[in-house]
Amino acid sequence: MLFGATMTVCLAGIRVLDLSRILAGPWATQLLADLGAEVIKIERPGKGDDTRGWGPPFVSSAHEADLFSAYYLAANRGKKSVAVDLSAQEGREIIESLACSCDILVENFSVGVAKRLGFDYETLSEINPRLIYCSITGFGQTGPHKDKPGYDLLIQAMGGLMSITGSPEGEPTKVGVAVADLLTGLYATAAMLAALNERHSSGLGQHIDLALLDVQIAALANQGMNFLATGKAPARKRQCPSQYRALPGIRDQRWTRCYRGGQRCPVRAFCGCARPSGTFDRSSI
Repeated sequence: MLFGATMTVCLAGIRVLDLSRILAGPWATQLLADLGAEVIKIERPGKGDDTRGWGPPFVSSAHEADLFSAYYLAANRGKKSVAVDLSAQEGREIIESLACSCDILVENFSVGVAKRLGFDYETLSEINPRLIYCSITGFGQTGPHKDKPGYDLLIQAMGGLMSITGSPEGEPTKVGVAVADLLTGLYATAAMLAALNERHSSGLGQHIDLALLDVQIAALANQGMNFLATGKAPARKRQCPSQYRALPGIRDQRWTRCYRGGQRCPVRAFCGCARPSGTFDRSSI
């Protein structure tokens, strides 16, 4: 939402069909819901999204007897939920009908499953040429690993993130949240918004192919670029919080974050006033 003289729901009137589950896809569609889109989440009859059972903790509903896992709630706020049996002909007809009236569809089936079920991009774009279709997989729709499942832990390891996380004396370490999934959800959201904007010109939708591994490698940012520049693989580095001090300014009482190592600090002379105990020597200014 944008806040100004009036509150504007940016994606009001946009309808999203969410066929995804677990985290990467639901994270993307949740962001679209936050921006005002109507999101219809398709779940399995009797069980729902896998993450409904990923607890404890669980949260009770004032309107339903069911318990919701905190994990499920973290990625599915603001959505409408419909139970549909995708293996049944009636279920497939429901999906086809919904796709006709939606602007965006998000799915994270294994490669080939959507086509087998009859609602792949080629099929649905014939009946709704304006449909923006986003596929999220571990390794993309093509390539040598396209048929392999991809999970956040695996992607963090293969994508290099674990090799630069943790103590240099220890083992490669997983980041505390499923960051590969979350980042893929963010990339998916950006891509879908870009496709929505492009549709104003062409009148047509697009097929977005997002792979967790691609996103994780791209998110290595400066570490990845360092490798391209030097040919040397980045390594885990020792983190030393004692190198940093927050020091009060002399006159304006603002706090300055200063690196005591000297070379990286834009105010090296100021850093020299910090005593090892963390106190401040005003007399040296």
